[in-house]
Amino acid sequence: MAFTAQNVKELREITGVGMMDCKKALTETDGNMEKAIAYLREQGLATAQKKAGRIAAEGVAYAAVIDGIGVVVEVNAETDFVAKNEKFAVFVEGVAEAVVKNNPVDIDALMASKYPNSDKTVAEEQQEMILVIGENISVRRFMRYSEGINIPYIHAGGKIGVIINLDISDISDMDAVTELGKDLAMQIAAMRPLYLDSNSVDASEIEKEKEIQLNKAIEENKAKNLPDEKARQIAENMVKGRMNKFFEDICLLNQAFVKGDKITVGKHIEEMAKKLGGKIKINSFTRFEKGEGIEKKQDDFAAEVASMVK
Repeated sequence: MAFTAQNVKELREITGVGMMDCKKALTETDGNMEKAIAYLREQGLATAQKKAGRIAAEGVAYAAVIDGIGVVVEVNAETDFVAKNEKFAVFVEGVAEAVVKNNPVDIDALMASKYPNSDKTVAEEQQEMILVIGENISVRRFMRYSEGINIPYIHAGGKIGVIINLDISDISDMDAVTELGKDLAMQIAAMRPLYLDSNSVDASEIEKEKEIQLNKAIEENKAKNLPDEKARQIAENMVKGRMNKFFEDICLLNQAFVKGDKITVGKHIEEMAKKLGGKIKINSFTRFEKGEGIEKKQDDFAAEVASMVK
Protein backbone atom coordinates (compact mmCIF):
# COMPACT_ATOMS: atom_id res chain seq x y z
CA MET A 1 0.00 0.00 0.00
CA ALA A 2 1.42 3.38 -1.00
CA PHE A 3 1.55 6.29 1.43
CA THR A 4 1.92 10.04 1.10
CA ALA A 5 3.66 12.84 2.98
CA GLN A 6 0.27 13.61 4.54
CA ASN A 7 0.16 10.06 5.96
CA VAL A 8 3.60 10.59 7.50
CA LYS A 9 2.44 13.88 9.01
CA GLU A 10 -0.72 12.26 10.38
CA LEU A 11 1.25 9.41 11.96
CA ARG A 12 3.60 11.91 13.57
CA GLU A 13 0.67 13.86 15.03
CA ILE A 14 -0.85 10.65 16.44
CA THR A 15 2.36 9.31 18.00
CA GLY A 16 4.56 12.35 18.53
CA VAL A 17 7.45 10.46 16.90
CA GLY A 18 9.93 12.06 14.47
CA MET A 19 9.20 12.24 10.71
CA MET A 20 11.93 9.80 9.66
CA ASP A 21 10.78 7.15 12.16
CA CYS A 22 7.19 7.59 10.98
CA LYS A 23 8.26 7.20 7.35
CA LYS A 24 10.19 4.03 8.25
CA ALA A 25 7.19 2.64 10.14
CA LEU A 26 4.89 3.20 7.16
CA THR A 27 7.46 1.64 4.84
CA GLU A 28 7.80 -1.42 7.06
CA THR A 29 4.01 -1.85 7.26
CA ASP A 30 3.16 -1.10 3.60
CA GLY A 31 1.44 2.16 4.56
CA ASN A 32 -1.04 0.56 6.99
CA MET A 33 -1.65 3.26 9.65
CA GLU A 34 -2.77 0.91 12.45
CA LYS A 35 0.15 -1.43 11.89
CA ALA A 36 2.52 1.55 11.73
CA ILE A 37 1.27 2.78 15.12
CA ALA A 38 1.74 -0.73 16.53
CA TYR A 39 5.23 -0.86 15.01
CA LEU A 40 6.19 2.42 16.70
CA ARG A 41 4.75 1.22 19.99
CA GLU A 42 6.91 -1.85 19.76
CA GLN A 43 9.91 0.34 19.06
CA GLY A 44 8.87 2.58 21.92
CA LEU A 45 8.91 -0.30 24.36
CA ALA A 46 12.44 -1.18 23.31
CA THR A 47 13.50 2.45 23.66
CA ALA A 48 11.83 2.70 27.06
CA GLN A 49 13.72 -0.32 28.34
CA LYS A 50 17.01 1.27 27.32
CA LYS A 51 16.10 4.50 29.09
CA ALA A 52 14.72 2.81 32.21
CA GLY A 53 18.11 2.76 33.93
CA ARG A 54 18.65 6.50 33.55
CA ILE A 55 18.07 8.60 36.65
CA ALA A 56 14.75 10.47 36.67
CA ALA A 57 14.89 13.06 39.47
CA GLU A 58 13.01 15.94 37.85
CA GLY A 59 9.33 16.08 36.82
CA VAL A 60 6.46 17.30 38.99
CA ALA A 61 4.58 16.80 42.23
CA TYR A 62 0.89 17.28 41.43
CA ALA A 63 -2.06 17.65 43.80
CA ALA A 64 -5.77 17.80 42.99
CA VAL A 65 -9.27 17.04 44.24
CA ILE A 66 -11.30 14.93 41.79
CA ASP A 67 -14.93 14.12 42.62
CA GLY A 68 -14.22 15.09 46.22
CA ILE A 69 -11.26 12.72 46.54
CA GLY A 70 -7.87 14.22 47.30
CA VAL A 71 -4.81 12.93 45.47
CA VAL A 72 -1.15 13.86 45.28
CA VAL A 73 1.30 12.14 42.93
CA GLU A 74 4.94 12.47 41.97
CA VAL A 75 5.94 11.65 38.41
CA ASN A 76 9.62 11.93 37.54
CA ALA A 77 11.54 12.62 34.35
CA GLU A 78 15.21 13.21 33.56
CA THR A 79 15.12 16.98 32.97
CA ASP A 80 13.13 19.91 34.29
CA PHE A 81 12.18 20.86 30.71
CA VAL A 82 9.79 17.92 30.59
CA ALA A 83 7.71 19.38 33.42
CA LYS A 84 6.72 22.18 31.04
CA ASN A 85 5.73 19.75 28.27
CA GLU A 86 1.96 19.77 27.70
CA LYS A 87 1.80 16.04 26.92
CA PHE A 88 3.68 15.25 30.13
CA ALA A 89 1.34 17.49 32.15
CA VAL A 90 -1.71 15.72 30.71
CA PHE A 91 -0.14 12.34 31.53
CA VAL A 92 0.43 13.38 35.15
CA GLU A 93 -3.17 14.53 35.46
CA GLY A 94 -4.26 11.18 34.03
CA VAL A 95 -2.16 9.33 36.61
CA ALA A 96 -3.85 11.32 39.38
CA GLU A 97 -7.26 10.47 37.93
CA ALA A 98 -6.28 6.80 37.74
CA VAL A 99 -5.43 6.89 41.46
CA VAL A 100 -8.84 8.38 42.23
CA LYS A 101 -10.88 6.04 40.02
CA ASN A 102 -9.00 2.78 40.61
CA ASN A 103 -8.07 3.18 44.30
CA PRO A 104 -4.83 1.16 43.93
CA VAL A 105 -3.15 -0.22 47.06
CA ASP A 106 0.38 0.51 45.87
CA ILE A 107 2.47 1.59 42.88
CA ASP A 108 2.40 -1.86 41.27
CA ALA A 109 -1.39 -1.91 41.43
CA LEU A 110 -1.55 1.63 40.03
CA MET A 111 0.71 0.75 37.09
CA ALA A 112 -1.44 -2.30 36.30
CA SER A 113 -4.70 -0.34 36.53
CA LYS A 114 -6.59 1.27 33.64
CA TYR A 115 -5.45 4.68 32.43
CA PRO A 116 -8.46 7.06 32.14
CA ASN A 117 -10.27 7.20 28.79
CA SER A 118 -7.96 4.58 27.29
CA ASP A 119 -7.72 0.85 26.69
CA LYS A 120 -4.14 0.93 28.03
CA THR A 121 -2.84 0.50 31.56
CA VAL A 122 -0.97 3.28 33.36
CA ALA A 123 2.27 1.35 32.70
CA GLU A 124 1.52 1.15 28.97
CA GLU A 125 0.66 4.84 28.84
CA GLN A 126 3.92 5.60 30.62
CA GLN A 127 5.79 3.66 27.94
CA GLU A 128 4.00 5.74 25.31
CA MET A 129 5.18 8.92 27.02
CA ILE A 130 8.76 7.66 27.06
CA LEU A 131 8.46 7.05 23.31
CA VAL A 132 7.00 10.49 22.64
CA ILE A 133 9.18 12.58 24.97
CA GLY A 134 12.41 10.62 24.68
CA GLU A 135 13.27 10.54 28.39
CA ASN A 136 12.91 8.02 31.17
CA ILE A 137 9.63 8.70 32.99
CA SER A 138 8.63 7.09 36.25
CA VAL A 139 5.49 7.25 38.40
CA ARG A 140 7.14 7.28 41.81
CA ARG A 141 4.50 7.62 44.56
CA PHE A 142 0.97 8.72 45.39
CA MET A 143 -1.45 9.32 48.26
CA ARG A 144 -5.25 9.25 48.15
CA TYR A 145 -7.81 10.66 50.62
CA SER A 146 -11.41 9.60 50.14
CA GLU A 147 -12.95 11.04 53.33
CA GLY A 148 -13.27 14.51 54.82
CA ILE A 149 -12.48 17.84 53.18
CA ASN A 150 -9.46 17.76 50.88
CA ILE A 151 -7.57 20.87 49.84
CA PRO A 152 -4.68 20.76 47.32
CA TYR A 153 -1.75 23.08 46.85
CA ILE A 154 0.95 23.07 44.16
CA HIS A 155 4.05 25.16 44.73
CA ALA A 156 6.39 26.56 42.06
CA GLY A 157 4.75 24.83 39.11
CA GLY A 158 5.08 21.35 40.56
CA LYS A 159 8.22 21.48 42.70
CA ILE A 160 6.04 20.61 45.72
CA GLY A 161 2.55 19.10 45.90
CA VAL A 162 0.49 19.08 49.11
CA ILE A 163 -2.86 17.62 50.12
CA ILE A 164 -4.34 18.48 53.51
CA ASN A 165 -7.28 16.45 54.81
CA LEU A 166 -9.68 18.12 57.27
CA ASP A 167 -12.68 17.13 59.36
CA ILE A 168 -15.19 19.92 60.00
CA SER A 169 -18.55 20.15 61.75
CA ASP A 170 -21.17 22.86 62.25
CA ILE A 171 -19.53 25.21 59.72
CA SER A 172 -21.37 26.53 56.67
CA ASP A 173 -18.74 28.98 55.36
CA MET A 174 -16.81 26.62 53.11
CA ASP A 175 -14.94 29.47 51.44
CA ALA A 176 -13.34 30.27 54.79
CA VAL A 177 -12.48 26.60 55.32
CA THR A 178 -10.90 26.42 51.86
CA GLU A 179 -8.86 29.56 52.55
CA LEU A 180 -7.68 28.10 55.86
CA GLY A 181 -6.78 24.84 54.14
CA LYS A 182 -4.71 26.64 51.52
CA ASP A 183 -2.88 28.59 54.21
CA LEU A 184 -2.12 25.34 56.04
CA ALA A 185 -1.00 23.63 52.83
CA MET A 186 1.33 26.55 52.08
CA GLN A 187 2.71 26.20 55.63
CA ILE A 188 3.37 22.51 54.98
CA ALA A 189 5.10 23.28 51.69
CA ALA A 190 7.32 25.96 53.24
CA MET A 191 8.11 24.51 56.67
CA ARG A 192 8.39 20.77 55.87
CA PRO A 193 6.68 19.28 58.95
CA LEU A 194 7.20 15.54 59.29
CA TYR A 195 4.33 14.89 61.71
CA LEU A 196 0.95 16.34 62.65
CA ASP A 197 1.69 16.74 66.38
CA SER A 198 3.99 15.42 69.12
CA ASN A 199 1.71 12.42 69.68
CA SER A 200 2.40 11.34 66.08
CA VAL A 201 6.17 11.09 66.62
CA ASP A 202 7.49 7.59 67.22
CA ALA A 203 8.48 7.06 70.87
CA SER A 204 11.91 5.71 69.91
CA GLU A 205 12.66 8.86 67.92
CA ILE A 206 11.68 11.02 70.91
CA GLU A 207 13.87 9.01 73.30
CA LYS A 208 16.81 9.20 70.90
CA GLU A 209 16.48 12.99 70.65
CA LYS A 210 16.16 13.32 74.44
CA GLU A 211 19.36 11.32 74.91
CA ILE A 212 21.22 13.47 72.39
CA GLN A 213 20.05 16.71 74.04
CA LEU A 214 20.73 15.44 77.56
CA ASN A 215 24.31 14.44 76.74
CA LYS A 216 24.81 17.77 75.01
CA ALA A 217 23.47 19.70 78.02
CA ILE A 218 25.60 17.74 80.49
CA GLU A 219 28.69 18.46 78.38
CA GLU A 220 27.84 22.17 78.34
CA ASN A 221 27.48 22.22 82.17
CA LYS A 222 30.86 20.60 82.83
CA ALA A 223 32.62 23.93 82.66
CA LYS A 224 30.51 25.19 85.59
CA ASN A 225 32.02 22.57 87.94
CA LEU A 226 28.63 21.77 89.46
CA PRO A 227 27.97 18.67 91.60
CA ASP A 228 26.92 15.75 89.41
CA GLU A 229 23.34 15.65 90.73
CA LYS A 230 22.88 19.41 90.30
CA ALA A 231 24.42 19.31 86.82
CA ARG A 232 22.08 16.53 85.73
CA GLN A 233 19.03 18.35 87.16
CA ILE A 234 19.91 21.52 85.23
CA ALA A 235 20.59 19.48 82.10
CA GLU A 236 17.18 17.76 82.34
CA ASN A 237 15.46 21.16 82.61
CA MET A 238 17.41 22.33 79.56
CA VAL A 239 16.26 19.24 77.65
CA LYS A 240 12.59 20.07 78.28
CA GLY A 241 12.97 23.39 76.50
CA ARG A 242 14.99 21.88 73.70
CA MET A 243 12.43 19.13 73.13
CA ASN A 244 9.75 21.81 72.73
CA LYS A 245 11.93 23.33 70.01
CA PHE A 246 12.36 19.85 68.48
CA PHE A 247 8.58 19.43 68.23
CA GLU A 248 8.20 22.97 66.86
CA ASP A 249 10.52 22.05 64.00
CA ILE A 250 8.93 18.76 62.95
CA CYS A 251 5.25 18.90 64.04
CA LEU A 252 2.74 20.96 62.06
CA LEU A 253 0.46 21.93 64.97
CA ASN A 254 3.47 22.99 67.06
CA GLN A 255 4.98 25.19 64.38
CA ALA A 256 4.63 28.96 64.42
CA PHE A 257 1.92 29.90 61.91
CA VAL A 258 3.75 31.62 59.05
CA LYS A 259 0.93 34.10 58.41
CA GLY A 260 0.29 34.77 62.11
CA ASP A 261 1.89 36.86 64.83
CA LYS A 262 3.50 34.64 67.50
CA ILE A 263 0.79 31.99 67.28
CA THR A 264 1.06 28.26 66.60
CA VAL A 265 -0.73 26.49 63.78
CA GLY A 266 -2.79 24.58 66.35
CA LYS A 267 -3.89 27.79 68.06
CA HIS A 268 -4.73 29.42 64.74
CA ILE A 269 -7.01 26.50 63.82
CA GLU A 270 -8.73 26.76 67.22
CA GLU A 271 -9.35 30.47 66.74
CA MET A 272 -10.66 29.99 63.18
CA ALA A 273 -13.03 27.22 64.31
CA LYS A 274 -14.36 29.42 67.11
CA LYS A 275 -14.83 32.34 64.71
CA LEU A 276 -16.74 30.11 62.26
CA GLY A 277 -18.86 28.59 65.02
CA GLY A 278 -17.83 24.95 64.64
CA LYS A 279 -14.99 22.46 64.83
CA ILE A 280 -11.99 21.98 62.55
CA LYS A 281 -9.51 19.12 62.81
CA ILE A 282 -6.58 18.13 60.62
CA ASN A 283 -6.79 14.40 59.96
CA SER A 284 -3.63 14.11 57.91
CA PHE A 285 -1.49 15.71 55.22
CA THR A 286 0.94 14.62 52.52
CA ARG A 287 3.81 16.66 51.12
CA PHE A 288 5.71 15.46 48.03
CA GLU A 289 8.74 17.32 46.74
CA LYS A 290 9.92 16.27 43.30
CA GLY A 291 13.14 14.29 43.31
CA GLU A 292 13.26 14.21 47.11
CA GLY A 293 15.66 11.47 48.22
CA ILE A 294 16.71 10.58 44.66
CA GLU A 295 20.44 10.75 44.10
CA LYS A 296 21.01 12.82 40.99
CA LYS A 297 23.79 11.88 38.61
CA GLN A 298 26.73 14.28 38.75
CA ASP A 299 28.45 14.30 35.38
CA ASP A 300 32.23 14.80 35.31
CA PHE A 301 32.49 17.13 32.31
CA ALA A 302 36.30 17.04 32.17
CA ALA A 303 36.32 13.22 32.21
CA GLU A 304 33.65 13.17 29.51
CA VAL A 305 35.69 15.43 27.25
CA ALA A 306 38.84 13.38 27.90
CA SER A 307 37.06 10.16 26.99
CA MET A 308 35.90 11.67 23.69
CA VAL A 309 39.41 12.56 22.52
CA LYS A 310 41.03 9.22 23.35
